[in-house]
Amino acid sequence: MKYRQLTKEQFDSLHKEFATFLATQSIDVKEWNLIKKEKPNVAEDEMNIFSDIVWDDVLTKTKYVEHYSKTSANLFKCDANQMHRIAIKVNWDINLLEQEGFEWLVKNPMDNSVDIFRGSKAYTTNRNKEIFDLIEKGSIISKGEIFEYFSQLIG
Repeated sequence: MKYRQLTKEQFDSLHKEFATFLATQSIDVKEWNLIKKEKPNVAEDEMNIFSDIVWDDVLTKTKYVEHYSKTSANLFKCDANQMHRIAIKVNWDINLLEQEGFEWLVKNPMDNSVDIFRGSKAYTTNRNKEIFDLIEKGSIISKGEIFEYFSQLIG
């Protein structure tokens, strides 16, 4: 397995897609229920394969991810061959996880208490795997508005 199995909630929300996936393997609902009951390891394998397909699709389409802590933000732009990062550190008691703190940062990005760094690196393993690792560590997929905002600010 390349990533991790989807959660029960994710499988529930992708119920139709999973049924289609099983149908491509000539497995109908009746047979699927039998496999789950009599061959749980085969059912697990099918769920793992489907999970990898879904993750690959999502990660391939992902262009931006963000990770926030109380006093820092890490914004990533994921190009085909390299990842660009804008790291923001606020050096006073502010909470970027709260709306008020985040709004303060957006309005005061050049304040003396704000350090902004920029960097880029080529992927060391596999693009999708590196993005997945960021997500597993708490990053969220975004549309990139915040990355682009800060990118324009710092030139």
